[in-house]
Amino acid sequence: MRLTQITPFVPCTNLAAQTGFYRDVLGFTLGFEADNYAFLRRDDVAVRLVEVSAGVDLKDPAREGSFYIDVQGIDALYADMKPMLDRLPAGRVRAPFNQDYGQREFHVADEDCTLVFFGEGINSNG
Repeated sequence: MRLTQITPFVPCTNLAAQTGFYRDVLGFTLGFEADNYAFLRRDDVAVRLVEVSAGVDLKDPAREGSFYIDVQGIDALYADMKPMLDRLPAGRVRAPFNQDYGQREFHVADEDCTLVFFGEGINSNG
């Protein structure tokens, strides 16, 4: 037996805006969409967006969520995304940097402040 993938459910307040962000900024492809749900994939990574009730404040720090995507070629991925990332408001992107725990990462906050971490082991870099 072996686990093969984790696909997070990411709550959002506006499914169309969030789907556009993951598609147009992060490069995911829309695989399926329904009234309050969308499934997107990029390579072997997928996310499931679920629209929540209108009264839910996902920008409240107490509701903050995040997930980590392990990648190969972190700097090339950042360079590929950079033209779209540069269009985001200030404070939503943290450029690649090395962590003390041996990962090179960059971070992006989505439309509802879910923090998406992209990371690669430093020894993995070309």
